[in-house]
Amino acid sequence: MRIVSLVPSLTKTLADLGLPKEHLVGRTPWCIYPENYVADIPVIGGTKTPNIRKIMALDPDLVIMDKEENPLEVFNQLRNNGIDCFVTEVQSPLDVPEMLRSLGKRINCETIGEKIASSIEQELEQKIASTGPKVAAMIWHDPLMCVSPTRYSGAILELCGFIVPDFEPNGNGYPVVTTNHLIEYGIEGMLLSSEPHNFALEEGEAISERVVLEGGQRIWNVCIDGEALTWFGTHTLHGLKEFKALCEDLKMKAS
Repeated sequence: MRIVSLVPSLTKTLADLGLPKEHLVGRTPWCIYPENYVADIPVIGGTKTPNIRKIMALDPDLVIMDKEENPLEVFNQLRNNGIDCFVTEVQSPLDVPEMLRSLGKRINCETIGEKIASSIEQELEQKIASTGPKVAAMIWHDPLMCVSPTRYSGAILELCGFIVPDFEPNGNGYPVVTTNHLIEYGIEGMLLSSEPHNFALEEGEAISERVVLEGGQRIWNVCIDGEALTWFGTHTLHGLKEFKALCEDLKMKAS
């Protein structure tokens, strides 16, 4: 089987599921893990703008895509050229186990897929003793943007105990944030992601200063691993454990 992956977290997932390296024939420049697995794999363009001709030249049996990460136009072009696509739609860690089972079956790695899916389900079944702080998880700086609980990144935080308000219920899941939002919703802390924008702590502190100047309470800031926040698939297990631990740590500091 010849596979092209257009989703960084799913490239890692393919490796974790046990797909032999020689079956992965194309990737994006952001498909960087595992390093020794992807090092010699040809790059066929970005997640939003892959080179269809390069993909066609690789004669893949399957292209791995995600509904949010990759444009519909790319999917249509591939299908019109007779290329089979496996498309994920993951809006919460709750969606991941079934996705892993389906992908594992598709690439003949069912046993490992079932094992990892079960491990994630067991982690999800562990109850949170009490809710943690109300936070805004910042992902972009200009304009300032965060994640809502309707997207995977916000959902994983909520499942780990954080309270994640939805600043824009009818929006796209990535609302533009103002100081008024932070004050109105009583945000206690900001989680500053390392991707897609690599926030520095100083950027968060500057936002907190503006909140205070406009009459709000000072907001604390914590830098977080953007891959733990956004990379779904086998990496979901790591994200759940990391954010549960962070939430518990912050609750202890607040008590």
